Amino acid sequence: INEHYGNLNCKVNGFLQGTEIFLPIPSVGATENAVIAASVARGKTIIHNAAREPEIANLIDFLNKAGAKIFYNNGYIEINGVEELKGVSHSVIPDRIVASTYMSCAAVTGGELLLKSVNTNHLLPILDVFIKSGCEIKTESNMLYLSAPKRLKAIDTIKTHYYPGFPTDAAPTTLSMLTVSSGTSIFVENIFENRFKYIDELKRMGAKISVEGRVAIVTGVKNLWGSNVRCTDLRGGAALVVAALKADGVTNIEELHHIDRGYENLESNLQKIGINIKRE
Repeated sequence: INEHYGNLNCKVNGFLQGTEIFLPIPSVGATENAVIAASVARGKTIIHNAAREPEIANLIDFLNKAGAKIFYNNGYIEINGVEELKGVSHSVIPDRIVASTYMSCAAVTGGELLLKSVNTNHLLPILDVFIKSGCEIKTESNMLYLSAPKRLKAIDTIKTHYYPGFPTDAAPTTLSMLTVSSGTSIFVENIFENRFKYIDELKRMGAKISVEGRVAIVTGVKNLWGSNVRCTDLRGGAALVVAALKADGVTNIEELHHIDRGYENLESNLQKIGINIKRE
């Protein structure tokens, strides 16, 4: 692997070889890439401190169906490489971050929402926060019903952490909905640096937020107002959509390619539940 002016040039002569990997942090992307590569490497690969997110287990289930030989147990992954994989049929698990985004949309507007095809067990860390904010939540099988109060309650402290902690990808939309809560909420970001780039855009809409390093202090206001804002990243873009639902007037959101990385037909799905939103 050679780095050349910001580019990584990677090649192997022959085949990848199994090895022992110690991840300094349980990164989801690093774990996924290592597992995929090791599944067709020669010999055994062991990954220590692997990510524990549900998406990891789902990926391993898929690879094992395709002929891989992977053992996974609570952050420890052992892969015995095979020569090739075969085509299979596989169902991807429901996207828990997309589900949390729609929940934030309902919560910020004081509305009701019925979500189908969700895995409520994967949402448990998120559900606790919504309940504390005053939302009523009922779950049954693969469905979730949410009813929000007219005004959300502030939450003392939300700390993002690796699964099964509160997911960092759900934090921006949750923070956005709490900009109109009663009281002050504190967000502590333990995973990503520069997670709060989108906050300046929320402040253009009237949100009252102060940032100090990895901590954001959100003081709830009664009203937000429409503004011209731009997406700074995927989840930050979704946070702007959540805020726009509560803002008075019209909000124009630019650089939608960030949102499109993680949401399929976001605006058409929101139109189905009565939201006046369109893409131009």
